[in-house]
Amino acid sequence: MQFKAWIIAAAGLAGLAACGDTITDQALVGAGAGAATAVVLDGKLFTGAVVGAAGNMLYCQTNPGKCQ
Repeated sequence: MQFKAWIIAAAGLAGLAACGDTITDQALVGAGAGAATAVVLDGKLFTGAVVGAAGNMLYCQTNPGKCQ
């Protein structure tokens, strides 16, 4: 079961690579991926959404060429 959770978490985090065109899109995509990962891992939904949004915005803003 532990291995399955890690695979699902990795798949959720891979979704963060889909950045979006605007910072709002980036926040929404990240929040969705973070929240989905939190649900699968029985974490806190709000925390997952916030961390996902922040992580995706940070990644996309620092690596704009990788988010096309």
